Amino acid sequence: MKPLSLHQPLADRVYRAILDAICDGEFAPGERLTQDELARRLDVSRQPVLQALLLLKQQGFVRETGRRGVAVAALEPEFISHLYELRGALDGAACRGAARRGRAEAKLWGPKLIAEGRAAVSSGKLGQMIAADTRFHLFLHGISGNPVIAETAELHWQHVRRVMAGYLGRHGAREAIWDEHAAIIDAVARGDGAAAERLARDHVEAALANLLRAIAPQTPPQETARRRNAR
Repeated sequence: MKPLSLHQPLADRVYRAILDAICDGEFAPGERLTQDELARRLDVSRQPVLQALLLLKQQGFVRETGRRGVAVAALEPEFISHLYELRGALDGAACRGAARRGRAEAKLWGPKLIAEGRAAVSSGKLGQMIAADTRFHLFLHGISGNPVIAETAELHWQHVRRVMAGYLGRHGAREAIWDEHAAIIDAVARGDGAAAERLARDHVEAALANLLRAIAPQTPPQETARRRNAR
């Protein structure tokens, strides 16, 4: 886990450290977390850990295990589908807006972001790949000219980060992701809002399809049967 920052209240720092560990894939879905172990690793008392875990439970990142402690919530296909449906709409709107209002920024900073992303893929380090992917998408939100997009996305982005860890950790064609990113930036820099929105939505839909295929073996047999019978 990352060292605690010294620039926030202790409870906030503990919450952020555990959240980052979950979102970056350090703690795997289903992994049990105990207050004592987390407190030891973070070198804090159990009280801020308890506060952090209560908030993470409310936000859906951890679940009760029925024993002392909690477990990291599973990556559930239905939740991921709903999350990515929202993400596709937000990213599409952001890219259309960026093509109208952020062309100069896309031309100036886009190539650097793409280069950083490809370097992260070459490193093979999951944390670097997630960070580069996050920077790319938040950059587009920022240059869209619509602050409501960024504010709305922020509420859900930590869940998106976590799904990214599951996706990038399993998906082999990581370089192709940055080919798609490069095409999006190119459309934004040209001012082609329709193409930028379409490419952004296609990118999210492809990521969702690949992720659902990757986590399909994790779905319990009884859940698979339930879905089949519900059709």
